[in-house]
Amino acid sequence: MRIIKSFDYLKDYNKNKNKIQKAILKVIESGQLILGDEVKNLEYNFSNFLNTPGYSIAVSSGTDAIIVALKALEIGAGDEVITVANTAVPTISAIRMTGATPVFCDVDIDSALIDLNKVKSLVTQKTKAILPVHLYGNLVDITNLKRIINNPNIFIIEDCAQAHGSLFQSQHAGTFGDISAFSFYPTKILGAYGDGGLCFTKNLKLAKKIKKIRTYGFDGRVYATEEGVNSRMDEIQAAILNVKIEYLQGDIQRRQVIAKNYDDNLNSNIKRFISTPRSKQSYYVYCVKVENRELIRDKLLHLGIQTGIHYPYPIHLMDAYNFLNYKEGSLPFTEKLCDTVLSLPIYPSLEDDEVNFICESLNQIIQNS
Repeated sequence: MRIIKSFDYLKDYNKNKNKIQKAILKVIESGQLILGDEVKNLEYNFSNFLNTPGYSIAVSSGTDAIIVALKALEIGAGDEVITVANTAVPTISAIRMTGATPVFCDVDIDSALIDLNKVKSLVTQKTKAILPVHLYGNLVDITNLKRIINNPNIFIIEDCAQAHGSLFQSQHAGTFGDISAFSFYPTKILGAYGDGGLCFTKNLKLAKKIKKIRTYGFDGRVYATEEGVNSRMDEIQAAILNVKIEYLQGDIQRRQVIAKNYDDNLNSNIKRFISTPRSKQSYYVYCVKVENRELIRDKLLHLGIQTGIHYPYPIHLMDAYNFLNYKEGSLPFTEKLCDTVLSLPIYPSLEDDEVNFICESLNQIIQNS
């Protein structure tokens, strides 16, 4: 039986295997394995991709990108950061690593994004930042968020782990806030073959501070002028990303073609999420909302179709975060989505006939349910 994986990088790797292996070998033979020319090239290449004047600073993971961003803005114990609970745990663990407290805002049920109408009511004197998550590649309207908050003392940190290449009014995700955090985890739209991340800011002072923080707070000597962390990207991952970024725009376009195929061929009674007006998303995942999700997943798997769930458990109800004192029903839309969201396969090497088979199978299963 043919298996359609929920994620598969091997076909893409095989297409560019010679380039990638050559890049890895070049690093190994260079004698420079950490924060060398490949990292510098990646930072340059990614800034070019974003097509916005600013500064890219590579770090060791998407989680660290958020941690370093928060530290650069001097956010820590006693401070509050408003964000969402329907995200990957690292969004929240990064906030906690600085000692700050996450404050959860419910989401809009139709987009799964932070509900802008509910944010302002959560702002207190302790609020130092808002951390909107561009979920699934769908963009939060940061321009509108800034207008609603209307407070220059509250920073905006964009979580762009799922939004490489998504556009709002032709401007890239990650170029609206004070700092943005990107992930290069293997499943991401631009994924390494290990871990990696990157901060982007248009503020030179912040960029210099982020560079210090990612390497123990060093000022160019082995001398710490402020508290930092170890968040250095290695040269091998940077070299791999420098090869893959050449194909990034084409990969995004392929994801958009697949998403349109889903849009056009899934039955209209299968609920989809609404994209933010004036935006064009890059589709990190393609999600639908279904009842009896586990039964549907099992039936799809029986046909050889793997699926994912982004995300099955709302973070505010996880045992690790009991101390935040949220209860079931605190974020009703977030909780509802965690019970019904289903992620269909979407990656550049997914073939048209595979997408068609997924559509036909899911349509039939829903129809017979």
